[in-house]
Amino acid sequence: MKRSRTKLSPSLIAKIRRQAQFRCGYCLSSEILLGAPMEIEHLLPLAIGGTNSEENLWLACRRCNGFKGTQTEAVDLTTKQLTSLFNPRAQDWQEHFQWSDDGSLIVGLTPCGRATVTTLKLNASEICATRRLWASVGWWPPSE
Repeated sequence: MKRSRTKLSPSLIAKIRRQAQFRCGYCLSSEILLGAPMEIEHLLPLAIGGTNSEENLWLACRRCNGFKGTQTEAVDLTTKQLTSLFNPRAQDWQEHFQWSDDGSLIVGLTPCGRATVTTLKLNASEICATRRLWASVGWWPPSE
């Protein structure tokens, strides 16, 4: 099967950015807090048959997108079962994750959430330290 590697139109990119509210679909960091634009992420990567269709695109920060790579599933360390990673376009973040009391950690509530936290390294020490700083000035965690 030939994969579509055509460039995304500026209007489609703008639409995806608005739909995602200019923040990462996984860690919810915003472009304003990160000081950098989000990347257009292919939920099903082109390398494994995904397309450039709107339904397959969302925003991700460079960090989350880099750790996700071409992965679409991972093992939930609690159940030891292979599960799909979180799909920010099709799933509700609050059903799969919650913030720790201090707002620094993303807690996976479901197998999908736990596998996503582990695979995307959502609680790596450097980003948790950053979240604690954001929380100390009232910028974090994001409100829905």
